[in-house]
Amino acid sequence: MAQQYPDWIWQNGVIKPWAEATTHVMAHALHYGSSVFEGIRSYATPDGAAIFRLTDHLKRLYQSAKIYDMQLPYNQDELAAACRDVVKKNGLTAAYLRPVAYRGLGGFGLSAETPIDVAVAAWPMGPYLGPEALEHGITACVSSWQRFAPNTIPAGAKAGGNYLSGQLIAREARRLGFGEGIALASTGLLSEGAGENLFLVFDGVLHTTPASASILTGITRHSLITLARENGIEVIERDLPREYLYLADEVLMCGTAAEITPIREIDGKQIGNGSAGRVTRRLQELFFGLFNGKTNDQWGWLESV
Repeated sequence: MAQQYPDWIWQNGVIKPWAEATTHVMAHALHYGSSVFEGIRSYATPDGAAIFRLTDHLKRLYQSAKIYDMQLPYNQDELAAACRDVVKKNGLTAAYLRPVAYRGLGGFGLSAETPIDVAVAAWPMGPYLGPEALEHGITACVSSWQRFAPNTIPAGAKAGGNYLSGQLIAREARRLGFGEGIALASTGLLSEGAGENLFLVFDGVLHTTPASASILTGITRHSLITLARENGIEVIERDLPREYLYLADEVLMCGTAAEITPIREIDGKQIGNGSAGRVTRRLQELFFGLFNGKTNDQWGWLESV
């Protein structure tokens, strides 16, 4: 099925028709991966459309830009307004938002000075890993591609160039017939998925890989840790060897796009009973309860459109 694009997009301070949001083929970002971005979801709630942790996502966007010495020409409040405006202009409630800032057309060369262009898109998106993924889980494999080592590329920045690694991991997994790939860090220990953070469950306790494992410390990951601890589920951030994947009672991935997706099989080995486990189900209830009103949003994570 052909991709259905929205009618409107925000680019460099103006909402314009989608087809008019263009950039030059010699833009710096196209050649060198010099972009930073965010993935954000809005949800239909009993109180209307709300964007999940908009402020936190945009804060991370500016942090990523700082790492790469990119001075954004709009402040955070202006970009928050742009996110709300593009959702409303396209008549959306449940949607995926993509703010992106990138080095545009200017000088040539790695350290060239260029303008910083900024855009915000929004479009409808269902479960990232497929309509059955949230309910029945996915299969996964440990990728032959490792994450980059510390002090090479900053994993803590959500930069476009970082996702070349994720593309290799995801495309290898699809080629081999799996739903998603899992990467090891340069240490040989577990890192994360192609574009998702990873949790393992042992005896009712959540275990997740630390920032030092070359992960992007995701906002959904932080949300799950917070929800779990608030509801009596212990969470441990620790180094995890590969074989723990096969021994865990439950394994799940999380991220803005993937939300909370259970993994039922890894490298052909069944995980637990081969379906979403008790802790995974509880986390799904708590997380999606934020959007249907069953979980109290005591942190102010829902920001009205």
